[in-house]
Amino acid sequence: MPELPEVETIRKGLDRALQDFRINRVEVITERTIASQGGAKVFVYQMNGLSIGEWTRRGKYLICNLFSESKNISAGWWVIHLRMTGQFQLYESTTPACNYTRVRLWNIKGRELRFIDTRNFGQMWWLGSQNLPESTIKGIIKLGPEPFSKEFNSTYLEESLKNRKRSIKASLLDQTTVAGAGNIYADESLFEAGITPFKQSKQLKKKEISNLCITLTRVLKKSIGKGGTTFKDFRDLEGINGNYGGQAWVYGRAGKACRKCGAIILKEKLCGRGTHWCPNCQK
Repeated sequence: MPELPEVETIRKGLDRALQDFRINRVEVITERTIASQGGAKVFVYQMNGLSIGEWTRRGKYLICNLFSESKNISAGWWVIHLRMTGQFQLYESTTPACNYTRVRLWNIKGRELRFIDTRNFGQMWWLGSQNLPESTIKGIIKLGPEPFSKEFNSTYLEESLKNRKRSIKASLLDQTTVAGAGNIYADESLFEAGITPFKQSKQLKKKEISNLCITLTRVLKKSIGKGGTTFKDFRDLEGINGNYGGQAWVYGRAGKACRKCGAIILKEKLCGRGTHWCPNCQK
């Protein structure tokens, strides 16, 4: 599943490539992709004729401000969650759509923005301008602080973890704890912090929590700089793989030697996710 660095990479690409993109035609191929009220019919009706404005991100959600003819007046919001395999592709002219194409949008010049989703779990919403995404979409309402925000700090994290018996890996995957972190970067951050993923959240010491805050933000920033991670499906808007994967310390390296100590990297299921760690470096 695309995590914060991958979603941020896509956000930057969309924001850069779709300036002055006015929607002239919309086709919803897969009804279940549209999660907003009224389904595909209302989505197509409302999106037609609107101009794509600024793209932002909240956790793993992409949010686009839409405008009518006047860019001073908002005409609503387009919200997307890529889930496991969702991705956007941009075409300068009409080409045949693959079997996994879910939604297609064209401008008047025939330029096409295409949403492709192999597993078909991705969702998108159209919201009227009076319905802010952060107060309308349940998944966004429940999100914890952004890892780069001033709200995410060691004091907050210590308070959040102090009564939790579940593993620290499970807490990092919980989007109510911190928005956007997922399996890859939980493993990488815990390795850099020297914390075993199996440790109970409430057992972490203040110094460990402080260190984890630092390593999580550092790992996420580093991955954003590399365009995210590609192990299976992720591609950016131009179809290019993310480059962070080749620098991962533990994720995807089960059975290989730890780059710090030489011990063999282990992998085990934890909270339903493949979890990678070094038994020597992480205690």
